[in-house]
Formats: sequence, C-alpha cells, structure tokens
Amino acid sequence: MKLRKILLLLLLPTLFISCNNKEENKSKETKKITENNNNPIYKTSKPYTRWWWFADIIKKEDVKYQLDRAKENNFGGVEIAWIYPLSRKRFSKTDTTYTPRYKWLGKDWSEIVAFTKQYCDSIGMGCDFTFGTGWPFGDSYVSYENSTQIYGAKNDDYKNTYSVSWEYPHKGYILNHLSKKAFDAYSQKTGGALSEALKGSKSCLFCDSWEVETRKIWTDDFDKKFKEKYDYDIIPYMDSIYSKENADVHYDYMKLVSELVINNFYKPFTKWANAHNSYTRTQCSGAPVDIITAYATQDVPESEAMLYEPSFSQIVSSAACLSGKKLVTSETFTCTYGFPYKEESGKYNYRHIKEEQVADLKLVADALFANGVNHVIWHGMPFNPKGVDTVRFYATVHVGTVGKLWSEIKAFNGYMEKVQAILRKGKTYSDIAVYIPQEDAWIGQEIDSPNEQMPWAWGDYEMRAVEFPENLKGYHPTWINGKFLSEAELKDNILTIGDASFTSLYVDVEYVDYETLTTILRLAVKHFPICLIGNPKEPGKNKTNDYKKQLIKLKALSNVSDIFEDVIKTKPLVEGE
Repeated sequence: MKLRKILLLLLLPTLFISCNNKEENKSKETKKITENNNNPIYKTSKPYTRWWWFADIIKKEDVKYQLDRAKENNFGGVEIAWIYPLSRKRFSKTDTTYTPRYKWLGKDWSEIVAFTKQYCDSIGMGCDFTFGTGWPFGDSYVSYENSTQIYGAKNDDYKNTYSVSWEYPHKGYILNHLSKKAFDAYSQKTGGALSEALKGSKSCLFCDSWEVETRKIWTDDFDKKFKEKYDYDIIPYMDSIYSKENADVHYDYMKLVSELVINNFYKPFTKWANAHNSYTRTQCSGAPVDIITAYATQDVPESEAMLYEPSFSQIVSSAACLSGKKLVTSETFTCTYGFPYKEESGKYNYRHIKEEQVADLKLVADALFANGVNHVIWHGMPFNPKGVDTVRFYATVHVGTVGKLWSEIKAFNGYMEKVQAILRKGKTYSDIAVYIPQEDAWIGQEIDSPNEQMPWAWGDYEMRAVEFPENLKGYHPTWINGKFLSEAELKDNILTIGDASFTSLYVDVEYVDYETLTTILRLAVKHFPICLIGNPKEPGKNKTNDYKKQLIKLKALSNVSDIFEDVIKTKPLVEGE
C-alpha cells in the first residue's frame, strides 16, 4: 500500500514518461504489472471517476456513449452520484415540476440504474453507487422521527433537512446517524430500489464525508445512555458543552457520540452491503468519531484531496493497515485550485474549471500515493448527453471533451494505473507506531484559528491538521489508536496487528485515557520500547484513582524514555534531507 518515499519519488517520473506510449506498444512487463494488482475488490488498477447524474430523464444511449468514452480514456469504473437538477436556481417557491425527472427511487429510476450497471459489466467496467442522493444520507422518505437530532432544537429550526438532492426543491430529512433503527429503515428503502443494480459483479456503495450538523448532536435516550456509561447527568452541561471549563465533559460526550455513530451507522452500513452482494467505500473524514476505528469498519477506507491535505491520508491508510484492508481510495482533484467563490460582480469564479493542467493534477496524485492511497477516484465527470459537454460540476476538475485535460486524460490514467498496481503489491511497510491524539481532539472543542480554506470546519475532533512528529522523518510511522493497541499481539518484541509490524511505540499527546495507559504499561513491562513525551493526563470528568501511579510506574521502566534515539531500534529509511 505504501512505498518507501525515496523509491517512490524516483519511480514516478519514469512511469509518467512511459505512460505516453500507445497501448499497442506497451511492454509485456507493464501489462504484467497492471493485470496482477493484488486487489480483491477492484479487479482493475485503472482510476475510477465519480459520475454526477443531475436529476433528469436519463436515456440509455447517453449512458452507453459516456461509458464508452470513459473506457476509451482508461477509466476502470464509475461511481454514480445522484444530485439536484441543473435548473434548480430557476425554480419558484411554488413550481416544483420545472425539471422532468424519474421519481427518486421509483421504478423508472431503478430500471435505468440497473441498465447502467449491466452495461458496465458488459464492457468490463466497475460501477459503484452513492448510497443516496446528495452528500449526507437522507431524502423525503426519511421520517422526522428518524432524522438528525440536535439538543435543545425545536421542530425544524435546526439543520436536519437539505435540498442538494435529486428531489430538489422538495426537502428531505437527513438521517439520524446515531440510530440503527433510522439506518435500517433507510437501507431497506434505498437498497430495495438498488436491488437489480446490485446483481452481477460486486459494487461498492459509497458514503461521502460527514456533512451533517454536529454541534450538540443528539438522539433519543442519549442522556440515559450517557448516565449509564459515566454515572452523571449530561443535561446540565449541554447548553455550555463547548466552554473550556467543560472540556472533560465534552470528552465524555464525544466518546459516546462516537460509539453510537460507529455501532449504529458505520458497522450496519458495511453489514448491510456485504449481505447484498456489495462492499462499502467510505469517507469517515469530518465525522464525530474515533476516526481510525470508524475507517477500519469499512471495506474500502477513502480519503479526500484537496479539501483535505494529502497528509490526512496517512490516517486513512493507517486504519487500512491496522485492519488488513488492501485498498485505500481517495476522492481526488476536488477544488484543486481552491473552492469556488463569488466575485464582486456577483458571478461565481469556478477556479479554472475546464482549464486544468495534468502537471498540477499529477502533483496531487503523487502526494496521495506517497501518503498511502493506492486508487484514485476522479472528482469528476458530469453526466452529459451524446454530443454535449456543457454540463459541469462546480467543485471539481472537468472530465469531458471540452477542456485542456481531455487530450491527456488517457495517458495520465495510464500512468496512475501503473503506479496503483505497484502500490498494491505486498504488504504495508510499518515500523514505528505513533499514538494518534484522539483524546486531545475530544478534549479540544472549537478550532482556535479558523481555517480559511475550509470555513465550515469548526471542531478539533476532525483532526484535519494532525501530522507525524518532525523527528520521525526518514522512518515509516503509522498511526495507531487505543483499540488497535489493545488488540495487537506482542511476540519476540515485535508488535503486530493486521498488516502492521512495529518495533516501538511513540506517544506525544496531552491526554491518554486510562484503558490505553494500562495497555501501554502492559507492553512496556514486557520490554517493548516506548518513547513517551511529557506527562499525559487522564481525560473525562471521572478520574481514576491510580492513574498517576500507573504513569509513574511506566516512566520508571528502562525501556521507556522521552528521548527517541534511546528507544528506537531501527535506522531511518532515508538519511538526511
């Protein structure tokens, strides 16, 4: 999944030069590389592309035409994403029928989706589906009782509805991701409409990054569950849950939210998909969860760039490594030149759409490869009828005949196909386990300095800016959390779990929960080398009596040091700059 960076940097330019050769001149070695891609889910190493279906009447001849063109340009598959009608800005408040379209999840809709999947199978392309319309899961079939809940909100005065969907301008409710009952009802309706399309080859069902209201997120009986878990009442704290004096309470709150989202949404999503001839491919980014644990529950963990920095993919690829997942995808080239903005004239600047350059895209792709991604999902391709290429999507690079990219897409995809095939060979190389600051993220509340690139990111819990420590450069660190640390096996002083093998543990965080502290102490007593920086504190309102005692015992061991060079057994992969 990951190559040593020094080898990768040497390899990529050579592969890009060779990808410009015509198909008939490919060497036998190149074909061997791309055909044997060690991938149990995607049978091809060719990139996929998201394919936006704007609410409309979709014709079979247009489906076939655009899929044929995508195949000709070295795309290995598509992911259909159902979104709003193109004419949504021209709707009046009363006219809801301006754009003719198939009824969402109706008979005609199901038939054209099934036809598209069958045609993909017939031409050897993969076909994935967003498991819903728009960004978050939800539509008009979600009942109010099964919709997102926010503590203290009344009726519809909070963000539990959205309209960037196939049903626009009709609003639907966003799913309550903390309720399994809500997911079960949703999957029965959505999955039923996709039943014919899920026949044949296996598809991935896609879940986008978290775009659901998170502040004071709530669900039925949350207060009762909280009291059972922590033995105190959360209600008196909820109105001021983001104040600094309530940081420990906020930690307890976030920990329970995480458990509910993982157990009632992410796990059931994968279980449902696997029972219906499909896999899950999911972006857990932005979700209020223990992010490594959440990603590990999905069949294909997916990263995102450029709304997330390429280094964020290290979290995603670490989760894959720890759970033995072989494929790490990324929604790629999103807002490569920045998010669209409104100019003083009132017109939107779409940041060089249809003027994109492959040289820029290659920088993004290579950065993702260096951070653990081994399959690119283009963002992406708008649905255009035969002979038309005027339809575009606002936050993307344009995959279409009109634009500077078109003549180079085939060669660029060929380059990525080769790199991705190589990256899938063997197992992830890992050496140093680095404890991810999950507790710090939950003790933290609101981001102190707003991120100008992502103005909607407000909470520390997202961990968008988490980076490996500087003194680990040249080694090959992998993130680990408390769950996987407790499940790892120590044998011959090598710590193993999933595809990971570690010779030491690096801990440089402000907070470590009691269970993880005892795990670290257990490993240290067995002489596993641990670099422990500073004196971590216990998070949460209710403190454990012997926490400090355990910490003192840990720091007294000879194989535990705050000096990295004293505990490390291996040499860096790359010396110097």
